Amino acid sequence: MSAAVALPTVRSFSTRSVPVGVVISFAVVVFVLAWSFLPGFFTSHDPAVGVPADKFQGPSSAHWFGTDHLGRDLFARVVHGSSSSVTSALIAVLIAVVVGGLIGLVAGFVGGWADTVLSRLVDVLLAIPEFLLAVIVVSALGFETINVAIATGVSAVGVFARVMRSEVLKTRRAVFVEASYLQGGARWHILTRHVLPNASRSVFTLAVLQFGFAILIIAGLAFLGYGDPPPASDWGLLVSVGKNYPLAPWLVYAPALVMIATVLSVNRISRWLRKTD
Repeated sequence: MSAAVALPTVRSFSTRSVPVGVVISFAVVVFVLAWSFLPGFFTSHDPAVGVPADKFQGPSSAHWFGTDHLGRDLFARVVHGSSSSVTSALIAVLIAVVVGGLIGLVAGFVGGWADTVLSRLVDVLLAIPEFLLAVIVVSALGFETINVAIATGVSAVGVFARVMRSEVLKTRRAVFVEASYLQGGARWHILTRHVLPNASRSVFTLAVLQFGFAILIIAGLAFLGYGDPPPASDWGLLVSVGKNYPLAPWLVYAPALVMIATVLSVNRISRWLRKTD
């Protein structure tokens, strides 16, 4: 008589690995952030002083991105320029998240006349293209990089306000929020404990995406001359100056490729965060 032996069931767990494209994107962003905060660690050349005898040299082992019309090392200028470009983009995103998020939070949570007034204000902001609104604001504030950052942040307030309001309204209708109301929870407790944490997840993903878009807007404003004047080395300004020398195309494509790689990497990370949310 044979006895049946029950073998234990082995349960297999599959972990979702991070896509290679996302890993590369994180690496690019980390490099650019490192350039911004530790530029002297990556290059020993002075971005503002060049050797006239070395002007218009192509990319080489001595000058990775070549040299410009004054003999300045272009790689050093791109690395040091990342500090201004990235810092301005971070300031712009911070302004947009704080101001826009606060407007959307009040409009969605308070409701009533506050929602009506703030929603109409947001509609006005969204009716104006972001780049045009940034040009208007920086023209009123003055042509400086910090003003460019403020203008870029103001231009994105409407987008963050609309997203935050939508998330707050959706969270307010959730079962756990209604249950908290029925148990006598205070409005401030419900706002800080339930509504704000759940509504902030979509805003965080949008902030990552807006960081890349802010880099483009700031570069565009610098290209048009709304930022700091030379010898500043903002990425947009480098492209603007480089276009005047068609026989030295590396003056344009080197900073442009760095900017494109950064923005595409940020966008890839944002899409990945949205899928894993």
